[in-house]
Amino acid sequence: MQEDNYRHKGMRKNLVEELRNKGIIDENVLNAINNVPRHVFLDSSFVEFAYQDKAFPIGSGQTISQPFTVAFQTSLLEIQKNMKVLEIGTGSGYQACVLAEMGAKVFSIERQRKLYMKTKSFLAEFPYRIKTFLGDGNKGLPTYGPFDRVIITAAAPDIPQSLVDQLKVGGMMVIPLSENEECQTMLRLTKQEDGSMKRETYGDFRFVPMLKGVGDD
Repeated sequence: MQEDNYRHKGMRKNLVEELRNKGIIDENVLNAINNVPRHVFLDSSFVEFAYQDKAFPIGSGQTISQPFTVAFQTSLLEIQKNMKVLEIGTGSGYQACVLAEMGAKVFSIERQRKLYMKTKSFLAEFPYRIKTFLGDGNKGLPTYGPFDRVIITAAAPDIPQSLVDQLKVGGMMVIPLSENEECQTMLRLTKQEDGSMKRETYGDFRFVPMLKGVGDD
């Protein structure tokens, strides 16, 4: 793993202040972003880009999400220690590490085999409670549920019923729902006693599409 030096930590502090200025107020989220070295999730030649508030390609048609998006989705989840969180779309593993830094037990699914193998090996170097799985995120992980929280980090064409079924009553799902190909509406869904979902809307974002099945790219 790349080193994490004073310069990196300084850039991270600047990023945290930028996120604060953009409206992220959850100190637990900001602390996690300050503690997780985003540059190690990118090739060392891209370290200058790591602390810009931008998404960045990581291969297999995927990106490491913009830090604001990571912070925003994480804030909506209202994470508490020891919560079981299902993440759909492991990607680089950065979002999973932010959640784990906050004390969550993370179960993360990646559909791209090559990316899954790379990220699983990389995450083993961290002291976090993260279990990774190769599979179709639309199906979730019924064996490991129910979950306190579900986070989807790709543009979903609909709300997968199987993920709703794996959510505890009172649990929350944060999902960027595709209104069209250009942008998605960020939703927070809270599961009610009768199984219905209370819906809250939080503006437009852009994500790579959520696909079915397992890929080899």
